[in-house]
Amino acid sequence: MSVSEVPSLRSDLDRVPLSWNLAFLRGFDKGDEEGPFGPRYTIVCGWRLSGPLDAALLQEALDDVVVRHEALRTEIVREDGGGGHQRVVPPSPALLTVRDLSAVPGDDRDRSAEELLNEVEAEPFPLSELPLVRAVVGRFDERDAVLVLIAHHIGADEWSMRLIMRDLAHAYAVRAGHDVPAPPKARQYRQYVEWEQTALTSPVTARSQEYWRNTLAGARVLGIKTDHPRSEGLPKATAWQRFRLPADLTLAVQRIGKETRSSPFMVLLAAYAVYLGQRAKTTDIVIPTFSSGRGDARFHDTVGSFFNFMPLRIDAAECGTFRDVVTRTRGTCVSAYAHDLPFAQVLGEAPELMLPAMEDDIALVVFQVFRSPLAGEPETAGDLNYSVIRRSLLSQPVGGDVPDGAMWHLEIDNTGELVGSMAFNSNLFDEETISDMVAGFSRTLRLVITDPDAPLEIV
Repeated sequence: MSVSEVPSLRSDLDRVPLSWNLAFLRGFDKGDEEGPFGPRYTIVCGWRLSGPLDAALLQEALDDVVVRHEALRTEIVREDGGGGHQRVVPPSPALLTVRDLSAVPGDDRDRSAEELLNEVEAEPFPLSELPLVRAVVGRFDERDAVLVLIAHHIGADEWSMRLIMRDLAHAYAVRAGHDVPAPPKARQYRQYVEWEQTALTSPVTARSQEYWRNTLAGARVLGIKTDHPRSEGLPKATAWQRFRLPADLTLAVQRIGKETRSSPFMVLLAAYAVYLGQRAKTTDIVIPTFSSGRGDARFHDTVGSFFNFMPLRIDAAECGTFRDVVTRTRGTCVSAYAHDLPFAQVLGEAPELMLPAMEDDIALVVFQVFRSPLAGEPETAGDLNYSVIRRSLLSQPVGGDVPDGAMWHLEIDNTGELVGSMAFNSNLFDEETISDMVAGFSRTLRLVITDPDAPLEIV
């Protein structure tokens, strides 16, 4: 169905409640120029394309995706007192820009693709400019190109970006005349909001609330001292420092994970807990991360802003080795994800948890290792092949916004290396401080992963 063929929307789509996550982000709202409703709160992903690319068909396919997913054509209507609601609007064409990169030599194309990713990420994307997804194609030649998708984070999370690409590839193949299997039916984000409102009044939710109340009793999130207090009033930007860690560390992480029945995230989180604990001289380590927020499988194919802010409390007091820390971390993660709730509900059970982050010179640093069920090997869309770009190693002074503080993002790429980013508010942290944190975590990881059974002291 094309954009012009979509029927008029029902009146009940004019006032859809905010999800708990959107309401949480509303608490960080700083207007149309800054914060999660500002033009820098974006998410960018890139793919290399090989084969004949028809830009006109790609435009039509992108518009098909906008029709398929309501979250990409949804307005956020603010209300007095910090509230608001969503309004689903009729689909309109998405912006697709084609750039000529034919002058780039063959050996420089990978770097040029990364530069294009950074360039697109640095461009503002006002929330008012629907639909909430855009595309940029950089053409190296007739059979080699890079595709960059950018979305406003209010309309899509990282999981959603892989869904958008999957559905874009399918729509492109269909419009190119290929008979390809249809993707699963996608429920809409407003349906998730309706489900969420019912689910969060269930006995299961009550048990999860009790879990967080007991788990976080007396806990305080572990913040990082900033180089500049917020009261200094420096202009805010979010810089991205990128790095990579060698494949031998990945192999060691995977080996210990297998031995302890832990995911790479759990092992890396355990190493980060050791690093933070030794830095702060504490064994009560509360690290903020994100869950996917997609516990109900019915919404695994839904585009929207799902993620939940999740505090993980790791008690390392009786851990004599790194293997002990991994085991303790695994238990923490398994229990926490089994009781995943919107952060506002978690905070309702532990109202003093975030007190450190309210200090003028303390900020939160979120830790995440991203794994998507849709981020596999190179795939095809008719005659076109595409593969996700994971090795983005060029740092940049301005990129997608982090509302307040800093954020780790680690991912294992197809070479086996750990590719990482550290996003940070440059009004709070100096670049040198972030470099020192990356180096410190890298040293700690190598030390504990090399001999996980060696005696370990955190304080």
